[in-house]
Amino acid sequence: MIVDKSGDKWKKPMFLGEYTHSVDPKGRVAIPVKFRPELAHGAVVTRGLDGCLFIYPQAEWQILAEKLKNLPITQADARAFVRLMFSGAFELEIDKQGRVNIPAYLLKYAHVEKETVIAGLFNRIEIWSVKAWEEYRAQSEGKSDVIAEHLASLGI
Repeated sequence: MIVDKSGDKWKKPMFLGEYTHSVDPKGRVAIPVKFRPELAHGAVVTRGLDGCLFIYPQAEWQILAEKLKNLPITQADARAFVRLMFSGAFELEIDKQGRVNIPAYLLKYAHVEKETVIAGLFNRIEIWSVKAWEEYRAQSEGKSDVIAEHLASLGI
């Protein structure tokens, strides 16, 4: 158990790690076994940022949706982000083999073909094309000192 300065217990992160899985001809992708319990009550996949897809467990999607619905429709950036997230959203169900069927329009958006990288990011899962993930990771690792410096200015 981890305890922060206020005495609150931290919950164990839901999604951690990086996995490579195949996409079958029907657009089905196997979800890593350790991620499946968190998605058992439903999940939502949508267009993500940086060219990937986001998968949220139903409860996390509801939290995000509540925040997004309160953004001001008078601001163009807010409207654009809400459109990006909601217009591409699709409810997922895990089949008995632990697979989800991702719609073709989302696979096309993320340039996912035969292989995909599934990355766990605490409260969501990201789905990447292998090529895009390798490029993104190399770029991020190459400027990790700059990223760390910026995060330090944010108090992290």
